[in-house]
Amino acid sequence: MTLSNLPPLVTVFGGSGFVGRHVVRALAKRGYRIRVAVRRPDLAGFLQPLGNVGQISFVQANLRYRKSVDSAVQGADHVINCVGILFESGRNTFDSVQAFGARAVAEAARAVGAKMTHVSAIGADADSESVYARTKGRAEKAVLDTVPDAVILRPSIVFGPEDGFFNKFAEMARFSPFLPLVGGGNTKFQPVYVTDLADAVVQSVDGKLAAGKVYEIGGPEVLTFRNCLEIMLKTIDRKRTLLPLPFGVASMIGSVASLVPFITPPLTSDQVTLLKSDNIVSDAAIAEGRTLQGMGIAPTLVEAVLPSYLVRYRPQGQYTRSGKAA
Repeated sequence: MTLSNLPPLVTVFGGSGFVGRHVVRALAKRGYRIRVAVRRPDLAGFLQPLGNVGQISFVQANLRYRKSVDSAVQGADHVINCVGILFESGRNTFDSVQAFGARAVAEAARAVGAKMTHVSAIGADADSESVYARTKGRAEKAVLDTVPDAVILRPSIVFGPEDGFFNKFAEMARFSPFLPLVGGGNTKFQPVYVTDLADAVVQSVDGKLAAGKVYEIGGPEVLTFRNCLEIMLKTIDRKRTLLPLPFGVASMIGSVASLVPFITPPLTSDQVTLLKSDNIVSDAAIAEGRTLQGMGIAPTLVEAVLPSYLVRYRPQGQYTRSGKAA
């Protein structure tokens, strides 16, 4: 195969993360060459078996250091940014990673003439009270200002084997007699399966999505926070009290938890702010076909997938008899 006949090269920032690893798998199945740009390439070797020999390569990159970003996109035909954080830690702040970082990736992609796909989040808004959502909104603007034909994908909460939502509460249910319902548990979500999101990302690389558009990625059903925990508890065969927690109290707990060093906070005050707004696909996106269904992707039900990876949280694991809740 000559150089001119090589498959397109796609650089994936955050390719070893929860969403990124599934994007890498989907790209590999389509035959693309993939360059995984991560802070610790030595810890990303588990991605290698997802492709053929030589199909997946690794490069060190940190969105806070522009030179490393520029190097990671050299020769790329398409650039995907999957990097995002749920809480701040040290120098990895929302602003440096999600706003400054996204602009750096966009400017690097423009410099080499590459197309771009940016994974954002439903609720991204430059005027939001939440720092997370505000920096996500600023990131979207920076990307589209820099690469006008970029594709933006805004998922609702994403579920799958390595998710930080159902796994977190299932782990909590192993030890705690109750689970918190922040704000009463009425916040609405539209959980999307990570594989469906990855397929949407690859459609953008394939050129099947409209340039310069924002797509909202949600699953087939709208569930409240309470619904999500009830489904999770049913899946792991455990009975737990769902305890309503007012937003004010939850915010105080989150503020205190964020001050404890060297641990991942179970909740932050900024996450509580996010929970004050529903996280679902907008009517405008549905009407204009900027959804999974509009792409021709049939979204996957939560209950069809949860048993495949939450089984380890059952009282006796896979050997727990259905209906014998603990």
